[in-house]
Amino acid sequence: MENLSFVIEDDLDLARIFSEALVAAGFEVETLCDGAKAEQRLKEVRPSLIVLDMHLPNVSGSDLLLQIRADERFDNARIIILTADALLGDYYKDKADLVLIKPVSFSQLRDLTARYKAQ
Repeated sequence: MENLSFVIEDDLDLARIFSEALVAAGFEVETLCDGAKAEQRLKEVRPSLIVLDMHLPNVSGSDLLLQIRADERFDNARIIILTADALLGDYYKDKADLVLIKPVSFSQLRDLTARYKAQ
């Protein structure tokens, strides 16, 4: 699905804000709050944009990122990492399309993801 995006974030308030930002940018959004559930959905569906928190229950965002990057079905998918850990963000900057350090505002995420919708 060309406009499908995933928000993979275990903080429910942040997940809601991030999801609303992506909807405002023109994406259809599926929100997942658990790494294991996200891992399963990624086997079933191929989103074009993935907003990924690094600290998730059951399967870490780091493990999900490695799985996504190793799967050729996601070669064209855009990955935005959201983390409060600046050192972790720096480590993953070459493995993602964009790394944002929390806090991330609604308008910031909306405007940044809108660029990917146009591509």
